[in-house]
Amino acid sequence: MAESTIWWVLAGAVIAVELLTGTFYLLMLSMGLIAAAIAAHLGATATVQFVVAAVVGGGFVVAWRLYKQKTPSALPAGANHDVNMDVGESVHVEAWGPDGTSTVKYRGANWSVSLLPGAMPAPGLHAIVEVVGSRLILKKL
Repeated sequence: MAESTIWWVLAGAVIAVELLTGTFYLLMLSMGLIAAAIAAHLGATATVQFVVAAVVGGGFVVAWRLYKQKTPSALPAGANHDVNMDVGESVHVEAWGPDGTSTVKYRGANWSVSLLPGAMPAPGLHAIVEVVGSRLILKKL
């Protein structure tokens, strides 16, 4: 079996494992294996192929890691407007209970609501900042 075939089979196996596990870093490593396969097609020695696989695969991993460190992390699903259409909507709270919770009518149903930690309960218009289960977390507008 040709050396390039071995590299292509390894790259395919790593991609298959990535599809099963969802580990994006395996795709970066498979790029190194693909680069080694191309080096084998170009007639590089086995040592050069291993170096190419390590440098390209490792380089992609480092580059992806640096990119992920520089980009801000996404909000949790309950507080992300792109995931939950309720985030950012407003509700009117008539009165707050002594435990800092209340019930509001929102989208045709009664919802249990509470304030963000540290906020003072006051009646009036509030914005939904997060949805935790069937409870809306609010902040005063």
